[in-house]
Amino acid sequence: MSGEKSITALLRGMSPKLNPGEYVFCTVADSAALQGSEVLGSFREQEGLTAILERSRADALGLEYSFVAAWITLTIHSALDAVGLTAAFASALGEAGISCNVIAAYYHDHIFVASDDATQAMAVLQALSRGGDTH
Repeated sequence: MSGEKSITALLRGMSPKLNPGEYVFCTVADSAALQGSEVLGSFREQEGLTAILERSRADALGLEYSFVAAWITLTIHSALDAVGLTAAFASALGEAGISCNVIAAYYHDHIFVASDDATQAMAVLQALSRGGDTH
């Protein structure tokens, strides 16, 4: 099942959804430090394992973090080889002064923005989806 590739269809149908909760990016030397916790996502880097998890779970584990994020899902099923979607929403968010961290999963793109920017980020993404001004 492949996803959508048309940038026009992707932008019109991205339907951003703000997921509840606060999320953090932590790094650990070994996954054992997560004590079997379910993580939202992870990536192995040379320096360690980056884990994205709920802030409350990171706090319970005593993990350090410096960025508290809101999690936005673009609900359209985008193809992993689609061209332009990430550039379009990252540019729109950047023009609004909002930093974003992006995870492209099999079905959807997931955007992490500072918790304080969540409402504005949703407005920017909704305006982009409508083809309107993002400011």
